Amino acid sequence: MSPDQILAELSERRRQDLPTHGGRTLAYVYDSGLAAADEIGRQALAMYASANGLDPTAFPSLLSMEADLVAFARTHLHAGDAVVGTVTSGGTESILLAVQTARDAARVERPAMVVPSTIHAAFAKAAHYFGVELVAVPVGAEHRADVAAMTETIDRLGDRVVLVAASTPSYAHGVIDPIEELAAVTRERGLRLHVDACIGGWILPWMPDAAPWDFAVPGVTSISVDLHKYAYTPKGVSLLLHADAGLRRPQFFAYADWPGYTMLNSTMQSTKSGGPLAAAWAVVRLIGSEGYRELVEHTLTGTRALAEGIEAIDHLHLVERPDTSLVVVGTDDAVDVFTISDLMLDRGWFVQPQMRFGDEPANLHLTISAATADSVPEFLTALREAVAEAAVAGPVRIDPALAEAAATLDPDTLDDEAFDGLLALAGLAGGDGQVAVPDRLGPVNALVDVAPPRVREALMVAFLDRLTR
Repeated sequence: MSPDQILAELSERRRQDLPTHGGRTLAYVYDSGLAAADEIGRQALAMYASANGLDPTAFPSLLSMEADLVAFARTHLHAGDAVVGTVTSGGTESILLAVQTARDAARVERPAMVVPSTIHAAFAKAAHYFGVELVAVPVGAEHRADVAAMTETIDRLGDRVVLVAASTPSYAHGVIDPIEELAAVTRERGLRLHVDACIGGWILPWMPDAAPWDFAVPGVTSISVDLHKYAYTPKGVSLLLHADAGLRRPQFFAYADWPGYTMLNSTMQSTKSGGPLAAAWAVVRLIGSEGYRELVEHTLTGTRALAEGIEAIDHLHLVERPDTSLVVVGTDDAVDVFTISDLMLDRGWFVQPQMRFGDEPANLHLTISAATADSVPEFLTALREAVAEAAVAGPVRIDPALAEAAATLDPDTLDDEAFDGLLALAGLAGGDGQVAVPDRLGPVNALVDVAPPRVREALMVAFLDRLTR
């Protein structure tokens, strides 16, 4: 193929995706609305695409850019010179490394970490990978971490606890956990406290009325902050910061007992492109502290306007009042979030359904970025229309027998043939066994919503497995 043919085909395939710019995709992507930031990020990404972060002595420019980003973050996270940091590929890797580091530092049998039940799923992934028991404590009022219940759990587990973690804010509800109170508990017991600020860590520093949450709080030992979220850098960049070098040391991996080069890594990856790091450095340098303050103010103004508008729409309510830029919307019994999600996509807006959890019904998650703020009136008009149409259609109804079957399935007893049948019932597979994403996800999501978490997981794994065959 010629270069022109290749670019034409890429453009055609790209049209199948959700838009990453324009502020109409309210999950997965973050858009500053600054064309200059997008352009400088793309140029830096291309310039450093073949640079390898494996060996900082071979590519000292990457080392210097990493140091610059860590220094910029230290300035805004009330961190002294003792704080050290590492650039990772994203929030999940930062969280994985925080858990692995805590586990390796403690070296106890049956290690455990204590977290609120609203903690990001990446902690469950870390628990699975590293053999650390995830002890999730139900949250208290306003979906915030219950400090008393977590303290009781910590004391019950005793020396097994290697890490305590909390969110600023939580993804599912957009509220900030009480970091000061938790830090007092962990500090008294000599435990590590990780603050997952992957979403809020580049917003809260420019919110003067934010409650203390960062290294200004004695007892906070590590923080994860994603740059590819509200720093608006191209995808693939997060920061993991530790309060001092001693706390970080177990994060490093070295291996010399083989015939090749001595492997030395600060992250999960060995070879890693320098492109995302260079792009992040370029965008952060371009926007700067004052630029981020303006973007945060604009984003929060849009978030407040959106929250007020939602409260004025029949059948909708706020699950919690947003602490930063995440808005979570609930409905009454006349409509369901899955139909609304489909109808909003018809109108050019992507909103993210979140499945029921315990006694809490499904809801809609909205991530507001700076580019979305100017479009809030347009979004609210579309949302009002979608809700009215959903009210006429009524909630998606699942056959009671099918719902009962989904609720009582044991995924451990199902074979591939049974999963193929379930995927077909869910509308995700045809008679030939081939799977595809349907045009309308509402009925599929409604069925998945009535299934217990383990059945949901098994169905989604089966779907992804067949989708990628």
